Amino acid sequence: MTTTLIRADSSSYIGTGHIMRDLVLAKRDFSDSKVLFAVRDLPGNINHKIEKAGYKKAILQSDSIDELISLVRSTQADVLVIDHYDIGYEDEKYIKEKTGVTLFILDDTYERHHCDILLNNNVYADPKRYKGLVPSGCELRCAKEHMLIRDEFHEALEQKERGTICLKPEGQTHVFVAMGGADTLCLNIPILETLASYENLHAHVVTTRANRNLKTLEDYAARQKHVSLYVETERVAELIAGSDFAIVTPSVTMNEVIFMKLAFIAIQTANNQKEMVSYLQNHSMLCLKVFDPAKLTQYTEELLDSMSAETFNFIDLNMEEKEKILQWRNHPEVRKWMYHDSPIELNEHLHFIDTLKDRTDQIYFLVKVKGTPIGVIDFTEIDNNEKSAHFGIYADPSLRGKGGILIRILTTHAFSRLKLQKLIGEVFCDNKKAIELYRRFGFQEIDNIKKNGRQLTIMELKYENWKL
Repeated sequence: MTTTLIRADSSSYIGTGHIMRDLVLAKRDFSDSKVLFAVRDLPGNINHKIEKAGYKKAILQSDSIDELISLVRSTQADVLVIDHYDIGYEDEKYIKEKTGVTLFILDDTYERHHCDILLNNNVYADPKRYKGLVPSGCELRCAKEHMLIRDEFHEALEQKERGTICLKPEGQTHVFVAMGGADTLCLNIPILETLASYENLHAHVVTTRANRNLKTLEDYAARQKHVSLYVETERVAELIAGSDFAIVTPSVTMNEVIFMKLAFIAIQTANNQKEMVSYLQNHSMLCLKVFDPAKLTQYTEELLDSMSAETFNFIDLNMEEKEKILQWRNHPEVRKWMYHDSPIELNEHLHFIDTLKDRTDQIYFLVKVKGTPIGVIDFTEIDNNEKSAHFGIYADPSLRGKGGILIRILTTHAFSRLKLQKLIGEVFCDNKKAIELYRRFGFQEIDNIKKNGRQLTIMELKYENWKL
């Protein structure tokens, strides 16, 4: 049997993410190997979780590379996994020269490494960015299948899709809050204070004993009816699956939240999260580089508006609503992006709605938020065999900033209610605002065509790439 040595640490300052993901790695990639963790006994560590998971640990007295090399030799390790920001290229090269051990490196920030295998398990991982940073023979593991997602998250996602997870208290909006196991910037309480004004909002806060502010947080949570606090809980997957949205750091937990198809607001708390932050910002996702109560309130209200939205089938609308939709459709700022950009007469509009009663390949919805109509979403060319459909959206032209809400509703309806696996959109190439909006939610450009004399970009979103 081979021996695998994993070098990682946790503490009130470092956090707990390295150990947590390495436990997943050990189970997934080294189940046939004897696994030993090499750790420091730092304040606020979670080393007890290593033994709880069934692995042994060796306590290092220092960060000395020579001490680590001695442990590699004494354990006769075949593989050394390094998940430690303070061990870099020169250290790795020195270890390799002295021991010949297979070096397996975890990297989050595209640093130079001397290794045999490199794993970047983040959603933003891009193997092309490692060109020139690792030896030519290095095995890169950057694809989606290499993400370190624990088994309970796969199980919880299945339960979520079946609708069998329900958090207490029922009937409320649930938010999952995770500022890292150590909450190094002590943001949990400021976040909860920001959320306190929302009467029907219940926060589920997870942390660990590595949190230096734990006693203060426990006292605060005990006084608040809208807060449930979980310390070193085994229910993280269930809590994420049962929540309506999340407020988390752009770290290991971010990968889990995205995997679980949960809408989120990310708040950066450490420099090593910069790549995830860049990825989120490039995709126009809700992300704060520093905690800002006003911005957090703005983003929270955007998500709550999306969740409070209702859809009404065109065939069930009253005359006033049908006429309102026609006014939107005929507005110059809306119809200029339509295939047929001429104004539509009321009789033609009403006849079209009437034909929808007998069609199964098209569905049109009026969207309302808190009772106010904001726009239209539609599904056409619905193919129940292929589980696919084309889509369209347009908003009330008198409103601003409603595109994101409409896309959230569109994709949620498509994948959660209609159980589609693929959405296809055709957008004019010069409609840059729409293209950027679709990209934000994971749509990819797959083709360009010409129709009615104008260039169109074909955009596609598959269920597995769906981003809330």
